[in-house]
Amino acid sequence: MLNWQLILQANCSRPYRWSLWVLVRHVPATLPDILKTERMLQWEYASFREKRLPEAFAAMQNQLQWLSSGVSDYEIALPLHEIEACAAGTAYYKGVSRDVRFEQLNFLANQCDQMFPRLRIFLFDAHRVFSAPVTVFGPNLAVVYVGQCYLAFREVERVKSLTNHFDWLVREAIVDARDVPFHIRSMMDQ
Repeated sequence: MLNWQLILQANCSRPYRWSLWVLVRHVPATLPDILKTERMLQWEYASFREKRLPEAFAAMQNQLQWLSSGVSDYEIALPLHEIEACAAGTAYYKGVSRDVRFEQLNFLANQCDQMFPRLRIFLFDAHRVFSAPVTVFGPNLAVVYVGQCYLAFREVERVKSLTNHFDWLVREAIVDARDVPFHIRSMMDQ
């Protein structure tokens, strides 16, 4: 889970923190943590030795509350196959009950409906474009997730490069943010 508070404290001096929340751009490793249900998080955290579910769920709730406040916009670029795998119970989601997966997808679609245009999710075809998990916090900070750690960039040209990469994913998206809730729901009907 991307812990924004720790990343910001470690990488930003106080005068710059305000500017980070202009727009958050995010490419998650799986479904976006900020939009996961408690039951999905329970499934994900079941195999961890350290039981961190309460901490993870609290962080997710805080981030969702922040998003709901309207302080910032949040764009997410997600490979279409992530939604397809969750709907079908394949790949990463193999072994997750249909009830948990569909509850998750319904929650995701409902949040997209309720928070648009402040929350925008774009679905891209991973056969045509690719991205590692990355989050860009406005113009001053970008973070790339590499598995067990994060690489944080504050140098303007690197942040701009990752911003341009994200914008490219949005331009190449095959499902626009306005259509994502319908698309998610249609996958559950198949």
